[in-house]
Amino acid sequence: MAETVIWKFALEITDEQFVSMPSGARLLHVDVQHGEPQVWAHVQPSAQSRNRKLRVYGTGHPIESDRGAYVGTFQVHGGVLVFHLFDEGEA
Repeated sequence: MAETVIWKFALEITDEQFVSMPSGARLLHVDVQHGEPQVWAHVQPSAQSRNRKLRVYGTGHPIESDRGAYVGTFQVHGGVLVFHLFDEGEA
């Protein structure tokens, strides 16, 4: 069996983004580290990289019905802004 590890990926606070990560990555947690949002994923480093479609919604903002799987919630600016990350899978 191939070795697996946990890697961290930087996020932008934007409605939709594509993050390159090894195919089959399993998103584990989203949080803020050193003031910047990050998502941690369980990956197989030898797997081919693929773009992962992620969506960020602010609290109180409309959510599309096909939002994907909920990953978690994170806060920035001392909790003034609260966001929710959804994973729409490999693009």
